[in-house]
Amino acid sequence: MKTTEQVNSPLTRLFPLFSNRPVNMKREILAGVTTFLTMAYIIAVNPNILSATGMPAGALVTATCLSAALGCFLMGLLADLPFALASGMGLNAFFAFTVVIGMKVPWQVALTAVFAEGIIFIILTLFKVREAVVNSIPTNMKLAVTGGIGLFIAMIGLSGSGIIVANESTMVALGEFTPAAIVACVGLVLIAVLDKRGVKGSILIGIVVSSLLAWGYAMMNPAHARELGIYLPTGIFKFESMAPIAGKVDFSYMTHPANIGSFIGIVCTFLFVDFFDTVGTLVGVSSKAGMLDEEGNVPNAGRALLADSLATTAGALMGVSTVTTFVESSTGVLEGGRTGWTAITAGVLFLVAMFFSPIFIAIPSCATAPALIYVGYLMLSSVVDIDFSNITEGLPAFITIAGMPLTYSIGDGLTLGVLSYVLVNVIYNIIAKKEDRKKISAVIIVLAILFALKLIFM
Repeated sequence: MKTTEQVNSPLTRLFPLFSNRPVNMKREILAGVTTFLTMAYIIAVNPNILSATGMPAGALVTATCLSAALGCFLMGLLADLPFALASGMGLNAFFAFTVVIGMKVPWQVALTAVFAEGIIFIILTLFKVREAVVNSIPTNMKLAVTGGIGLFIAMIGLSGSGIIVANESTMVALGEFTPAAIVACVGLVLIAVLDKRGVKGSILIGIVVSSLLAWGYAMMNPAHARELGIYLPTGIFKFESMAPIAGKVDFSYMTHPANIGSFIGIVCTFLFVDFFDTVGTLVGVSSKAGMLDEEGNVPNAGRALLADSLATTAGALMGVSTVTTFVESSTGVLEGGRTGWTAITAGVLFLVAMFFSPIFIAIPSCATAPALIYVGYLMLSSVVDIDFSNITEGLPAFITIAGMPLTYSIGDGLTLGVLSYVLVNVIYNIIAKKEDRKKISAVIIVLAILFALKLIFM
């Protein structure tokens, strides 16, 4: 039993992880492994995307793993929350294809923009601006964010396995049932059956079995497997230095007046996308896990956002695009992860992956798809608690839920939801009787104004 002195010691105030309630370490470690396996694809995908800028892929693998590990450790130690971090999808594509290739900005300058974004976020977090935004989101909207994220990650799983594909006429259509799609379906059924039977680690078992099935097919038909994105591990041990990309931030771009405007625009885009993707993830995953406090706020939100900001800043110095809180953390949370030990476990595995990356890189998307689809189903169940009978609450909630998968962005879905919430309720308050008017948070009104400006000018 901890004494009052132990609980209130300087160490525990700085790192609340060490003053934690009794912890089921086996469950936390299992949750951390599950989270890591569902986001291990970033070890392969991030270098693949960023290397299009001319950055060396080998160095990017190391930097991706190291920055992710640092982010996970910061989240675990500072916030004592089970959320893992890594270079964010979408943000890395914006970095490579829009900024560097499209705008012809050197990748060193793009890293500088990410570094500047991180510094700005640290300042906003220390002044509790980001925390105020998180806590200003109404309860029904928080539940909607959870459901929207569920549909979003399910869509990632469905598209990653080829079950759904792009279609020029209908945007999305049912894909062919290739071996990859079959592997995903087998894994999904296995997870559902094991979970129904109360088997612990059902999601992790599903990922492992799906990976083995995919690799088995790659041994039988390597040519077709490659077309489906399935590869056998090319080895066991491999490590490459990140020296070619580390510490390459370059502020000289801003010494030319003509470049200042475009640089600010790049930084603002990184700011908006990262800010609201992180907010949406923290709110949605915390809500589903039952981790919100009595007032519906995310516990240690300020510390979680600080960890996210520090990881982004450090990641830029290591040579990668924005590091952000991953929605795949929901897989570990739904395996029972509730403390920072889950995040730290994922961080340790990212460090291991630096040296054994061929194995982790070989986990195909069709093997992680069952976990994402199943967690999407679990998260969508939060919508039953939304008050859809009240249109001023229900309609913005619906727009949030639909917006996330249909825009393929947590941040954009939240943008549409917040804008609709403020517009509907402000207009209603104008025409409603005084006693029927609803109080709207000043923070969320300001947020809506910023969102509107973003849509107009960005």
